[in-house]
Amino acid sequence: MPKFIIEREIPNAGALSPQELQGISQKSCGILSEMGAKIQWLESYVTNDKVYCIYIAPDAATVKEHAEKGGFPANRISQIKTTIDPTTAES
Repeated sequence: MPKFIIEREIPNAGALSPQELQGISQKSCGILSEMGAKIQWLESYVTNDKVYCIYIAPDAATVKEHAEKGGFPANRISQIKTTIDPTTAES
């Protein structure tokens, strides 16, 4: 199943407290549970003003549906085509 990266613009995201992040995570997990196995949240990266989330889903529409149900912004949804890392440079 395809992987997607979601860019969420959230002003002052980096200043969210552990309790606020826990609440957001709990809300997301509740919606994922309702949607079933067709979508999975892998992890998220919090920066100063954005959160980047990695999901597995059949299509971008499913990712958008999750965002809409949760009231989360999904400013950009991009399908991940491949990954590279330092080992990619090795022959």
